Parts: sequence; C-alpha cells; structure tokens
Amino acid sequence: MFDSLSDRLQNTIDKLRGKGRLTEDDINVAMREIRMALLEADVNYKVVKDFVAKCKEKCLTSEVLDSLTPSQNVVRIVLDQLTELLGTTESKLTLAPNRTPNVIMLVGLQGSGKTTAASKLAYLLKGQEHKPLLAACDTHRPAAADQLETLGKEIGVPVYRGDGKDAVKVAKESIQYAVDCMNDIVIVDTAGRLQIDEEMMQEAVNIRDAVRPDQILMVVDAMTGQDIVNVVQTFSERVNFDGVIMSKLDGDARGGGALSVRAVTGKPIKFVSMGEKPDSLEVFHPDRMAKRILGMGDVIGIIEQAEKTADEQSLEDAQRMLREGFTMDDMLTEMQQIRKMGGVKKIISSLPGGDKMLKQVGNIEDEKGLKKVESMIYSMTKEERARPKLINGQRRKRIAAGSGHTVQEVNQLLKQWSEMNKMMGKMRQMSQNVGGGGKRHGKGKNRNNSKAQVRQLQAMMRQAQMGGMGGAPQGGNRAARRHRY
Repeated sequence: MFDSLSDRLQNTIDKLRGKGRLTEDDINVAMREIRMALLEADVNYKVVKDFVAKCKEKCLTSEVLDSLTPSQNVVRIVLDQLTELLGTTESKLTLAPNRTPNVIMLVGLQGSGKTTAASKLAYLLKGQEHKPLLAACDTHRPAAADQLETLGKEIGVPVYRGDGKDAVKVAKESIQYAVDCMNDIVIVDTAGRLQIDEEMMQEAVNIRDAVRPDQILMVVDAMTGQDIVNVVQTFSERVNFDGVIMSKLDGDARGGGALSVRAVTGKPIKFVSMGEKPDSLEVFHPDRMAKRILGMGDVIGIIEQAEKTADEQSLEDAQRMLREGFTMDDMLTEMQQIRKMGGVKKIISSLPGGDKMLKQVGNIEDEKGLKKVESMIYSMTKEERARPKLINGQRRKRIAAGSGHTVQEVNQLLKQWSEMNKMMGKMRQMSQNVGGGGKRHGKGKNRNNSKAQVRQLQAMMRQAQMGGMGGAPQGGNRAARRHRY
C-alpha cells in the first residue's frame, strides 16, 4: 500500500546520509521532496502542510544542524512526526467489563468491507476466549445476510438474522438472543451506500440509539483516496464513531487516505486488514507502521507472530530435535510454521530493508515454493525422512519422479536440510555447554534456559528456510542474520 511513499521518503533520507553536515538549504530541499512524496501519495493537503511545517521547524534547530550525525536526527524527527500523524500509541478495543453482552457496531460505505471486517473481528475476539455473535443488520443489500452467515460458518461464529426487514428490530433482538445463548459480544453489521445519504445515516443513528454500543468502529477502504476525508468527517459528526478499521491495506493504491484519517478526525485507527483470510485483521501499531514506511522493518511484529503460532507441541518438538537430531519431518513442521506466520514474503518484508530487497530481486516464490518442498518430502519414505543421508542418486530420481519435480530441485532441498542440520549441531553444543546435554530439562532455571535455546533454534531454522524454501535470495538471508528474531 505505502510502497511508492516509502520509496520516495527513503530516497530523500538516503541523500541526507551522504552529507557530513547539513545546511538550511539541505533541509529545505529534503522538506520539499517529502511534501511532494506525501501529496503524490494522496495525503490530504492540509495534513501535508502541517506535517512538513513541524518537521522543518524541528530540523532547523542548532541541535540538528551542528550535530555530528545530522541525518540521523532528521530521520528521528521524521519518524516521530509520522508516528504522531498515525496516532502515536496503540489504541485498543475498549469493552465494558460489567456489561454482557458488549456491543460493537460497524458503520461505513458500501464496498468498504464491513461484512468481511465483522467476521474477521469476530474471529479475532474468538481467539481471545470471547463468544461473539454476528448480527446481520444490513437489510438493504441483497444477500448481505447470506454472506455474513457463510463467513460465520467458516469461522464457527453464530449469526442472528431476525426477519431480515427491519434493521433496528434485528439489532435489538440480537442483544436478547446473545443473552439467551450466553454470547458475551455482539458485532452489529450495518448497511452502507455507494455514497453518503440521509436515509443511511439516520438508520445508523437509530441502531446506535437502540443498542447503545460500547464501541462504534468505522470501516474505511484504504484505497478510497482523498474522498476518505469527507466520508469520515460526515460519519464522525452524525454517529461519533470511536475508531477506524482500515480495510484492504494490502492493496496497490497510494495509501494517503490512511495517513489522513487520524489527523482529520482525531479518531484512532484500531485495526488494519492485510488480506482476505479470517486471521488477516491485525491490531494497528502506529510506531511500527511509521518504521515500515521509512524502511526500518517490523522485527517486533515477526516476534509476536512467531509466538502466536508457537504452541507447547512445537516447543517439545524443538527440544526433541536438540536431543535426537533434525529430520525431514522436522523441516516440514518448520515450513508449516512459516506458512502460519504469513509466508516468506511477509517475514522478509518485515525485516529492515526487506521491502527494498524484495523489489530488487523481483517476484519471490512463496506459497508455490513451500508446496513444492512439501510434495518432495511427502514423496520420501519414512526411513528417508528420518535419515536423509540415506538418499543416494537412485532415491533422488525416485523422489523427483514421485513429486513431479527435477533431481536438481531434490538436490537443492537436501542441501538446505544439510545446512539446517549443521545449525542443529551448533545448537546442540550450546545446549551441552550450559549444562543441558541430551537430558530432559526439569523445572526451574534449566527449563527456562532450554526454552530460550529452543526459541533461538527456531529463529535460526526459519532464517535458513527463507534462504531456500521460498526461493528467497541470499541477500534476504543475510538481512535475517543481521536482525535476529
């Protein structure tokens, strides 16, 4: 979404890094380029004017101009101002602890992705041990309730449809239905239009007054552009929403509208949708997004995603690898963990400089490359998976034929396994040096040390996999080694 803006800002900053000292003219040129980058990204012109004025004022201080590393100070100032523009701090979803059920109401224009966002939010809350209920209150769009019910079945969340005629009545009844079925959260999906009109706004107001929602979230299409400002202002005046869900942030639009929302309305962006799958809704972190735009990566995001996909079984498997060795089945398990984390591309793009590196090398195989490796491993016998060193020339030909790939590709897979197996040997030595040995770890300090070693082991293995499984270039692998998980 922010690729073009990110490239322009990074190029501007790179020019400053080449200068030992900065003059006022250098700052003026840089601010002019930043202004053009933001305007070309479709950021609201008033927002751009204020942003550039604040950056310029701070950059022209003697503290910056006379410092030994002026370019670093400029980067820090631009990062701070960009973070402030996006919201400064994470804005969490606020639920009333003494009310059951809590009610979350979604509003927005038709086509902004409200219905899909409702199901994604339900999936997210379900993963946090809540029991959500989806209320189909869009009685105007044909098949809207059918779409919501289909999405609800996909994620295992019930949907209340009522008579499908009176949206206010359906919303009211859904609250009682939630009480009867012991659902602690009701997510109300309301109707939208292709453009703002009085009927839509009044219906939203009536639903709000009827159910008294704890949170009203406006779903905004990140690809809307400048018109997003008028839309959010109107909804803010009539419905007074609490925050924004930014949908389609994985699209190829310029993304300026997303940067304008917080500055124009003062309402925080609470969630962003980065794909079509139910688990693609993420909590919005302004500081991390600002770093991504400036090419600094989001290593913390990788760590959180890794911890989210890790479970007790994967921890036990990794500890077993330390004791017994690394097999092809273990490699397959790690490959599936990478897929759960969003794939090779997502991990590399979250590393500092990862987006730029991906553009330089062109298209990288991701899901297709992972499936290729998976098919080759499944074509091996149980004995071959457990002891890959047994695989000679004849066996390689058989595996290639069975998986529909070439012998060269099988050789590449075995080479990658060999590299990861060497890492295992190093980790085993580290484990023995701290007293772990090949024995099982008990409770207390040894157990904690073992967990730390396992986390490091998993990080090293995934870095190795990024260098081969998805077709990622060696440059990306070096970047991963420089920035550990």
